[in-house]
Amino acid sequence: MNGPDPVTVEIVAGTLASIEREVETAIGRTARSPMIRDAHDFRAGIHDARLRKLTGRSYSALVHPVVRDFPIDTMRPGDVFFHNDVYLSEGGIGHLPDLCVTVPVFAEERVVAFVQAFGHHDDIGGAVPGSMPSHATSVFEEGLMVPPIRLWGQGVPNRAALTIMTRNSRMPDSLAADLDAECSACLMGARRLAELFDRYGVATVEACFDAIVDKTTEAFRRELLARIPDGTWAWEDYAEHDGVDPPRLHTQRITLTKTSEGGGRLILDFTGTSPQAKGPINHAADYADGNFLAKWLAPILRNLADTPERAAELDVNEGVVPLLELRFPPKGTLLTPVFPAPTNARTFVILRLLGVLAGVLAKATGGAMPADQETIRYTGVYGDDGDGRPYLMREVLGGGSGGRPYADGEDTVHVVPDSRNIPVEFAESRWPFLVERLGLAVDSGGPGRHRGGLGYEKHIRMLRDASFMSIADRSLLACWGVAGGRAGRPFSVVIDPGGLAERAVDALADAEPVRAGDVIRIRTTGGGGWGDPLDRPYDEVLRDVAWGKVSVAGAADDYGVVVTGPPGDPRVDEAASGALRAGRRAARTGREPFFDRGPGYAMLAGRPSADTDQPDGVG
Repeated sequence: MNGPDPVTVEIVAGTLASIEREVETAIGRTARSPMIRDAHDFRAGIHDARLRKLTGRSYSALVHPVVRDFPIDTMRPGDVFFHNDVYLSEGGIGHLPDLCVTVPVFAEERVVAFVQAFGHHDDIGGAVPGSMPSHATSVFEEGLMVPPIRLWGQGVPNRAALTIMTRNSRMPDSLAADLDAECSACLMGARRLAELFDRYGVATVEACFDAIVDKTTEAFRRELLARIPDGTWAWEDYAEHDGVDPPRLHTQRITLTKTSEGGGRLILDFTGTSPQAKGPINHAADYADGNFLAKWLAPILRNLADTPERAAELDVNEGVVPLLELRFPPKGTLLTPVFPAPTNARTFVILRLLGVLAGVLAKATGGAMPADQETIRYTGVYGDDGDGRPYLMREVLGGGSGGRPYADGEDTVHVVPDSRNIPVEFAESRWPFLVERLGLAVDSGGPGRHRGGLGYEKHIRMLRDASFMSIADRSLLACWGVAGGRAGRPFSVVIDPGGLAERAVDALADAEPVRAGDVIRIRTTGGGGWGDPLDRPYDEVLRDVAWGKVSVAGAADDYGVVVTGPPGDPRVDEAASGALRAGRRAARTGREPFFDRGPGYAMLAGRPSADTDQPDGVG
């Protein structure tokens, strides 16, 4: 039997992408909370009746837990399902503020697909505003847990369930409005998708779904996995603290095996990952055979594409799952925590795993991967405004991505596509503070032939007494450089009370007091550098200085380039620079390290920050 014609497949694929965009646009325009409406920390996804993710622009949660608790044959048109329970989400939800709604799509009187949306909401209860207590030792401190429930039944909202959820939130109005926006958007998406089935017929559309998934499998196998030689390599990286115990190395390790058997696949073995933490950095990944984690990690493989343009064309849908075999250690590790271990800062693990996979692939391919990055952390303030009403401002600030074999890293990017920092004008009109600076953090990008991207520098002047919060990693351990590149600058927060001594704030903070007039200075991470910084051309260093990305001192210290002249007309002293670089090279002894972790690693590990582990096998 022949498959669907290619034109129909393309029409169906384009329609799915359009519906996904339309759902996300509807949520962004009708939601109420700053985190959803303005920061856009939410995602939509379309899945078929076999629970396969069909769209690939971004990651999404899973349908598996809904179908587990509500068999497909019990679903009815107009139903909306809801869950946020980390341990009953089959790995699709990482922490309780991520609320997920799922709508079944009907055609020919049966379920043929699902439209789903999940996003990070302002508050779902728990010990602290924002539902992310950095010192939590149990998931019960983190907020209201809701296993899969039928939130709407045949178009009728479950008011009792909505009342319970909003009663547990410090921001009930915005929570109710956000849920209404997400439910309505997904129901609209379900109608759009049903029209596609009506137009082409269920059999044809389902055949197109098979073709879409198979196309991804074949493209990843042929274009990306083929660039990895058969063999085994290992790499590990670390979270630096868990909010409860003193800072130490919490290991996340991947042993990667590439085999050409069966057309080619990758085995990712997480043995060697540290025991689960007392604090909230755990991530429950070992459910549904790691289905969510496989799709979360797979975008890293796109760095092996022929060109950046081709990488952007490669969707990450269910087609990547057959190519990745995930092997988890027994229960009780950072990736296999036992209920009720806390999870609200699980980004420390799942973001680090992106870098661990990039690092082990760098070893396997001789450096054909970008350096490390850390592009998400939560900061914010809360208190009472001038009218005595409680407020919560929480923001997800990005950072610099790693330098690449062919180009510098990108500045101030976010791991969630289309997400953004909160606009200054909006923030100042709504909350009692002023944003005195929002720009690039000079010298934050890791030095390299291709420099790491820069992080943010943000200065907030408080107009009323309040509390500052932070859920951030990479304040001690920097983003590592690769192939001779150097580590980027770590995250930092400093409170300047004006006229008094400044004080540094821990990266994990629930309620740091800030007074009216205090300035909070936030500096996010820079990406690691790629390649020897002494090989960076003079004109590129000069351009960085002219653009304010690298200081004059940084040009000399990090790149061996002497810049002279006034700020408006900088010049390179080529004779002095040549002598400086020659002296730096002559002072080197032995083989240059392949990875550079920065000085924080030496402090925590008691070993040199430059890791001499070379790309030549397991180590």
